[in-house]
Amino acid sequence: MQGPGQEEVGGRLKGAILIAGPTASGKSALALDIADRLGGAIINADSMQVYAVLDLLTARPSTADLGSVPHHLYGHVHPSTSYSTGAWLRDVRRLADGGALAGRVPVFVGGTGLYFRALLHGLSEMPDIPAAVRQHWRGRLADEGAQPLHALLTRRDPETATQLQPGDGQRIVRALEVLDASGRSIRDWQGAASRPLVDIGTARLFVLEPDRAELVRRIEVRFDRMLDCGAREEVRALTALGLDPGLPAMKAIGVRELAAAAAGEVSEDEAILRAKIATRQYAKRQATWFRNQFGPEWQRVADPRKVVEMLGQGAEVSQ
Repeated sequence: MQGPGQEEVGGRLKGAILIAGPTASGKSALALDIADRLGGAIINADSMQVYAVLDLLTARPSTADLGSVPHHLYGHVHPSTSYSTGAWLRDVRRLADGGALAGRVPVFVGGTGLYFRALLHGLSEMPDIPAAVRQHWRGRLADEGAQPLHALLTRRDPETATQLQPGDGQRIVRALEVLDASGRSIRDWQGAASRPLVDIGTARLFVLEPDRAELVRRIEVRFDRMLDCGAREEVRALTALGLDPGLPAMKAIGVRELAAAAAGEVSEDEAILRAKIATRQYAKRQATWFRNQFGPEWQRVADPRKVVEMLGQGAEVSQ
């Protein structure tokens, strides 16, 4: 396999390789192999692996792997931050604009379907929401409930309000946040999608679809390995930060379960069982999303080794 260095042309990354798949499907090892063979740079496309502290429970690549080829957007976000798809796409754009991907094949790998969709189809730009504004509206939602805020949104932005259910608190609050932060309706922002960053015509798109029984086995073995390597200590370090349990990082699989065991609320065996079940359920949801949301331009592969063969047998990265 040989791959020329890639460049961003007209604001679009040419010749990128995108690897999606459920957790524990072997995506990271495959990306590392491809990047090593092609002189690539790996860009994380997993919404949990962006968070610091959670090295083990999010199955982030090891320190040795991170140092073997360039890796980007791993562990760069503090767990106190509610990181979004838009923030991730802006970070990818900054990498490209700053030359971090120059002369290398961009290899995007992860399990977050919305990240891949944003790369290929663009994303409506949204304003940054100041923490004070976010806290204000989420506090009001907790205190008052969704329906009074929907009535408020009806007065301030009636067209948006008509598109939302009165009980959909999260979307109502999001609309109010954007309105406060920017002075513009969220509909205005949604109507101005950014240009796709990855050129789909020259990209290679792969979805890993491993055998279900083998995936379950890998999930079980991997979680046991996480425990052996210090996952309990990792959860203690995270909970010691005293963060809002509603933050995305606090919802990483294994955090709630191991924290409950540490607090004596459940036995450790029960916590481990719950975490493994949750991981299997999450992998099933990911696989279903990829199956329903990704079109025929995505090549579906059961064995990661097949991707290496496909890229090496005349299926070269387009320029």
